[in-house]
Amino acid sequence: MKMTNEEYKKYTEEHSPRSKSGSNLLRAFLIGGGICVLGQGITDGLTALGLEKTGASAGCSIGLIFLGALLTGLGVYDRIAKFAGAGTLVPITGFANSVVAPALEFKTEGFIMGVAAKMFTISGPVIVYGITASFIYGLLLLLFGA
Repeated sequence: MKMTNEEYKKYTEEHSPRSKSGSNLLRAFLIGGGICVLGQGITDGLTALGLEKTGASAGCSIGLIFLGALLTGLGVYDRIAKFAGAGTLVPITGFANSVVAPALEFKTEGFIMGVAAKMFTISGPVIVYGITASFIYGLLLLLFGA
């Protein structure tokens, strides 16, 4: 079947699925924003209980990581992520999910070669580049002062 470029373009436009980017963006914004609102609520609650800002922020991070890991273990986080898309990837709960999900997937291969070996397959690069970037930033700060 011979087609011109214009005919091919028209054919692909007719047969390609329509983009749902508007609804995808809205769901990601709502769920991701909801996670951030939850985090702010945890921080404010811990501050109201008498913790300093840094302690409350650390407690919030710990709480959100625990919640993300727990929901992943219970199979709930995957359903939320399927609905929200990138809205669950960006917050710290997404990091917890990226550590726990491979560990659960490979637990049948044993503790060492399964859980321990596969736990950081997704989050490992994030950790490596995060540490490297913070080292470079600290080095630049040391050299050029602030």
